[in-house]
Amino acid sequence: MTDDLKSRILDILRRMDPPDGGGDVVSRSLVSEIFVADGKAFFSLTVPAAEAQRFEPFCRRIEAEVAKLDGIAKAIVALTAEKSAGSQAPRNSAPPPSPTPRPAGGAGGAGGAPAAPARPGANKPGIPGIERIVAVASGKGGVGKSTTAVNLALGLAALGLRVGILDADVYGPSIPRLLGLKEKPKSAGGRTIVPLEAFGLKAMSMGLMVDEETPMIWRGPMVMSALTQMLREVEWGPLDVLVVDMPPGTGDAQLTMAQQVPLAGAVIVSTPQDLALIDARKGLAMFRKVDVPVLGIVENMSYFVAPDTGRRYDIFGHGGAKAEAERLGVPFLGEVPIEMAIRESSDAGRPVTASEPDGPHAAAYKHIAAKVLQQIEEAAPRSAAPRIVFD
Repeated sequence: MTDDLKSRILDILRRMDPPDGGGDVVSRSLVSEIFVADGKAFFSLTVPAAEAQRFEPFCRRIEAEVAKLDGIAKAIVALTAEKSAGSQAPRNSAPPPSPTPRPAGGAGGAGGAPAAPARPGANKPGIPGIERIVAVASGKGGVGKSTTAVNLALGLAALGLRVGILDADVYGPSIPRLLGLKEKPKSAGGRTIVPLEAFGLKAMSMGLMVDEETPMIWRGPMVMSALTQMLREVEWGPLDVLVVDMPPGTGDAQLTMAQQVPLAGAVIVSTPQDLALIDARKGLAMFRKVDVPVLGIVENMSYFVAPDTGRRYDIFGHGGAKAEAERLGVPFLGEVPIEMAIRESSDAGRPVTASEPDGPHAAAYKHIAAKVLQQIEEAAPRSAAPRIVFD
C-alpha cells in the first residue's frame, strides 16, 4: 500500500509544472525519498538557493494535491535550497520570518534609549495550552540524556505539575522504549495528533509513528518540518511543562527549537569526564547565543557504588560537571550515579522515578526537578509572563 501511494505521489509531481519553467521535478531528480506514515506523506525538493522563494508556493500546491489522495490525510513538503560551488545565496533567498504575536506594550528604544531586555521567548509564538517548555540537551551522545529527560519529567509530575515529553531526536528516538509505549498515536478529526500517555505523562515521538528499526534518512528541512508538526499539531494542553528530549549536538533540531519556540530554558546533561564536558560547553554556548536561559547542568553517571562491598568508584572521574557549572556561572542541578536499577528499569520501559518513587534514585531525580522548577520561575516568573492572544 505504501509503495502504491509513493507511485501515485510521483505521478502527481510529474504532472505539475514547476515555477522555473524546467522539466518536472521527478525527472530532474529534485525529489527526496518519500516517506509515508500514519496517513501523512513527507518529502523534500532540492532546488538552487536563488529559486527558493519561487518554489515555496509550488510546495504548498504540491501539499494540497497530494492530500487529495485516498490514504493521505496530510502532506508535508520541505524545501532544501543548495548553493552551487563558489556562488552566494541571494539576499532574499531565505523566506522572511512569519509574523509572531507580541505582548502589549511598546518596543522600547525610542529616542536612542536602549531597549529593555526582552523576556526569553517573548517574541516567539507559544504552543497553545503549554505554560513552559524545557529542553534537555547534551553536547554528545551516550551521556544518558534521554533517561535523564524522562526521569526529570516524572520528577516534575511528582511535584504536582501537568507534564508532557516530546522526543525531538528524529534519527534516534528513545522515548517510546523508555516509557514502554508501542501503540500508534491516533488522529483527532484528521487535523491534530492525540499524544499517548504513560505514567501520567503525555508523550510524542517519531518513534511512535514508524517501526523501531526503520531508519529516518532525512535532510535538515524534513527534520524541522517533523519537529514543527509534533509541537504544533499535537493536542498537548493543558500542560504546565513540556520537556523536550533534544538530539545530541548543536544542529538543525536544536536551532529550530531555540529560534522558533519560546523555551523557558535548557538543561545540559554531561558525564564528569573531560571529553563530555568539552561538548557540553558547546551546547551551553549555543543556547546562550540564541538567548535561551541555561537552567543548569546535570552530572550523569557521576559515580558507582559496588553492591557487594559498598565501595565507591569514580569511573569517569567525579565533580567535573559541578566544577564546570561553577566556572561558567550556571547552576549545578545535581548528580546521578551509575546504577543497575536505573539501567534495568529504563530498558524495561518502567523509569525508576515511576517504578520506585520512594527509592534513592527517584529522590535524586526529584531533587533535580525541584531545582529546575526553581530556575524556571527565577528566569521567567509566571506572574510576569505576557498574555499572548492567538486569532
